[in-house]
Amino acid sequence: MRTLDLTPLYRSAIGFDRIASIIDNATRTEQPAFPPYNVELLSENEYRISMAVAGFSFSELQINSEQNSLTISGNKAEEKDSPHYLYQGIAARNFERHFQLADHMKVTKANMEDGLLHVYLVREIPEAMKSRSIKIEH
Repeated sequence: MRTLDLTPLYRSAIGFDRIASIIDNATRTEQPAFPPYNVELLSENEYRISMAVAGFSFSELQINSEQNSLTISGNKAEEKDSPHYLYQGIAARNFERHFQLADHMKVTKANMEDGLLHVYLVREIPEAMKSRSIKIEH
C-alpha cells in the first residue's frame, strides 16, 4: 500500500492548498473504470476528453461544468420491452465521471460521433495574468 505524506507541501507552499488537496484526494479515491475515456492535448491550451458512450442517446447524457470541476454523467432510460439477452457485452449502466479542471479552463463544446462523446476544453488565461515585458526608461 502506498501512502503519500503531503504535509511538507502544505507547510512550504502558500496559497497552493487546492493543488495539495487535489493530489491528496486523487491518491485516496479510486474512480470506476467505466466508461473508458481518453484525454488529448490538441494544442498548447486546448484539450479534448473522448468518452466511450455506446448505447447512450443525447438525452441520456449530461455535462456539467462548475468552477474547477467537470462532471459527465449518463442515465440509461429504462426500456419498457426489455429484450431477453443470451449474452450482454455492451454495458448499459448509469455512470458519473468527475474531472478536476485547472484554473481558467472552460468547456467550449461537446459533440458525439461513432459512439464517442467528445468534450472540448480550452485554457483562457486573462490578460492581466499573462507575462508581459516592461520597458526600462532612461
